[in-house]
Amino acid sequence: QVQLVESGGGLAQAGGSLRVSCRFSGRTFINYGMGWFRQAPGKEREFVAAINWSGIDTQYADSVKGRFTISRDNAKNTVDLQMSSLKPEDTAVYYCAATEYTIVIVSIEQYNYWGQGTQVTVSS
Repeated sequence: QVQLVESGGGLAQAGGSLRVSCRFSGRTFINYGMGWFRQAPGKEREFVAAINWSGIDTQYADSVKGRFTISRDNAKNTVDLQMSSLKPEDTAVYYCAATEYTIVIVSIEQYNYWGQGTQVTVSS
């Protein structure tokens, strides 16, 4: 069974940076595409970024493009989201997810496994 454990996040000021990480275990990491999603209070969970099995292909939501970077380390079974130029509207619980598709997937319905989430709060 795939297990995902997020770490990092926390509190940052607008314009600052934060990094969230996700550790994958239970299966062979390179057999999974990975993604980050977020959910703000009172809103639906939304796509943030995704990466294919090799790390070569990535895709971002328009709202974070140019500010966030997704990366993975297949030797360490980790996927990271580096967040820069943070805005108050980036405040949310950030979730790591794994899909059994090895390509970049942006659709939330195609992700099979989820972490417990980590809080990111950006103050103005």
